[in-house]
Amino acid sequence: MRFDPAPAYIEQLHSLIDLKPIKDAGLKVMVDPMWGNGAGWFPHLLGGGTTQILEIHNQRNPIFPEMSRPEPIPPNVDAGLAATREHSADVLIITDGDADRVGVGDENGEFIDQLRVYALLAYYLLEVRGERGPIVKTLSTTNMLNKLGKLYNVPVYDVGVGFKYVAPKMLETHAMIGGEESGGYAFHGHVPERDGILAGLYMLDMMIRLHKKPSELLDLLFGKIGAHYYDRIDTRFEGDRQSREKMILNVSPKTIGGLAVTGLETTDGFKFSLEDGGWLLIRFSGTEPIIRVYTETTHRERVQDILRDGLRIVGL
Repeated sequence: MRFDPAPAYIEQLHSLIDLKPIKDAGLKVMVDPMWGNGAGWFPHLLGGGTTQILEIHNQRNPIFPEMSRPEPIPPNVDAGLAATREHSADVLIITDGDADRVGVGDENGEFIDQLRVYALLAYYLLEVRGERGPIVKTLSTTNMLNKLGKLYNVPVYDVGVGFKYVAPKMLETHAMIGGEESGGYAFHGHVPERDGILAGLYMLDMMIRLHKKPSELLDLLFGKIGAHYYDRIDTRFEGDRQSREKMILNVSPKTIGGLAVTGLETTDGFKFSLEDGGWLLIRFSGTEPIIRVYTETTHRERVQDILRDGLRIVGL
């Protein structure tokens, strides 16, 4: 016996968002489902109006041509960004292989990293839809959410990296939104799990309601909480993890990337707080000898210096 969940899922989407304004907005939307499960959903949901939906990589292909893996981050998104520029699209919506994560490109074919997307989605719920409720975020995602929490007087909870920590905290706190650095976001009134299709629809709805293109949405967000810059390095290491962890604790740096260190949190990895409100996070992969070094800062020119100092702290 076969079960088709699509009708119930579509009914649920209609209960969460009015799709007609998006259909009738006359947008040109580029969609890259990355050869995976997201193929066909946006044309099906948004077809029949003046908005055009253009899809690439919309056939199932487990080889995932033009990308190393179906993860919505550079360089895997480069083909979608190029197609956005080629077709002069207003926005690029990218879903990963199983469509539970989302990536976004702006009208210029420039990638909007997932930390900024998370802040935009939270701003959309708070400002555009007028919703209120806690925000749940992993340690590796943006402090822009903390600033939005203060601005709109909603609590923000930090948890370990992974949705296995996000979802229970969302249920415990009746959160409005929960998310992580990889581009997975969950929403109140829906399943407490990542949904890249709904997140993409919310981004489009935000564009429609505020009459702004993606780059203009970022300008609006940064006008409220300031610009933030993010990057990450994954690198292999030799030797045992324990000695590297002791090395990190023994270094005890006073500054990182020229910014004073104001605190260290070791809930999940080693997260150094910096004087500008930014951070450096060092985490070890649980499955392979890889160290992940992440940073977010309000100083664009310091991003690479912070990451280099992070590598030095672990002896790389």
